[in-house]
Amino acid sequence: MKYYRIQYKIGKKRDYYILQAPNKPEAIKSFLQRNIGVLVSIQEISEPLGLKLRTILDKLKNPIRNRPVNLERYIALLEQVSVMLDAGLPLNFVLSEATKNEKDPMLRAIFSQIAEDIESGKSLYEAAKRFRTQLGTLSLSMFRLGEETGALAEEIGHLAKIMQEILDNRRKFKKATRYPIFIIVAMSIAFVVVTLMVIPQFEAYFKESQMELPLPTKFLLWMEHAMQEYGLWILAGGVAVSVAIGFLYRRSERVRYWLDRFLLRIFVLGRATYYAMLSRFIYIFRVLNDAGIPMIDALNIAIEIVDNSYLRSKIQKIPTAIEEGRSLHQGFLETELFENMIVEMVRSGEIGGGLSRMLGKINKIFKDRFDYIVDNIATLIEPVLIAAIAGFVLTLALGIFLPMWNLTQVGG
Repeated sequence: MKYYRIQYKIGKKRDYYILQAPNKPEAIKSFLQRNIGVLVSIQEISEPLGLKLRTILDKLKNPIRNRPVNLERYIALLEQVSVMLDAGLPLNFVLSEATKNEKDPMLRAIFSQIAEDIESGKSLYEAAKRFRTQLGTLSLSMFRLGEETGALAEEIGHLAKIMQEILDNRRKFKKATRYPIFIIVAMSIAFVVVTLMVIPQFEAYFKESQMELPLPTKFLLWMEHAMQEYGLWILAGGVAVSVAIGFLYRRSERVRYWLDRFLLRIFVLGRATYYAMLSRFIYIFRVLNDAGIPMIDALNIAIEIVDNSYLRSKIQKIPTAIEEGRSLHQGFLETELFENMIVEMVRSGEIGGGLSRMLGKINKIFKDRFDYIVDNIATLIEPVLIAAIAGFVLTLALGIFLPMWNLTQVGG
């Protein structure tokens, strides 16, 4: 749509009117239908500042954001909807009642709009489809499955359980990484404080001695000088780099791919991410496949739940292999993500007709590995933290006491 500024007159008085239209003839037609006055001239213009500000204000006031909903609140709402539907209440009434006491403004706005669309004749899937970004592909698939099978209450309850599984894994991972992050932050603060407050006390003493300073002392003095002179620039640069990386991660598929690939190589955290993503993929694929969704559709939906873009691109080879006429276990093999034991388990389930049972076992294997890493993450990272603390203390001790020791030796 374009904006047009139309000059017109009423008697001897001239004025102008701004309207929106796809082209100039349509703009003229729209103006004439308003019977405002006699058209004098028409000119295409850019979007007026007032309209831009109004659009920005409308976006700020709109509670629906371009991001996923709060998972904890969403699960609670899904469970409430499932229970009320199971009691035989109509869907539009259930959604209206469920959103009345909803504290999350984004969820309340989304499901209020869905309830209105359902009252106007749309299905739950059709009404929720425009909120794909906020609710996710999995939610839409479970809504459609529930409506097609006539078991909407059951499928929404199932969706709540899947979301709860995802939320529990996220919470467990955050809880496990809290202690190592705290130690790393505390060490960083201690290093900065010692460098800025302790080292300057010895700097004048070292300069007066006019002796050749050892390497650890030179390093500490260099760090102190860099922080004193360029500390704010270093901090600003770090923030700028972080913001730039975050921006590129959201906007560039290529950057996201390489950063996600790098994440999988980080000690301990990479393996935990790997097992969490694969466990989630296998679990959701199994649930959807058991629910009667076609295998390729079930795979594609499960792939959307994998947050890591590198793993997602690898797993995408599975439905591609099936579409090209190869078997499921060949698709698993082509991803190069699964060990031979896992591929053989898929092959056995595929040939023997027990695929669901085998997928359940594979999910348990990955989940057990993830739980082991998360439960022991502090123990696994502890040697690295101890080595870092030891290096910090050793550098500080050598940097301060080694020149003093040398001066004592010279004086003796």
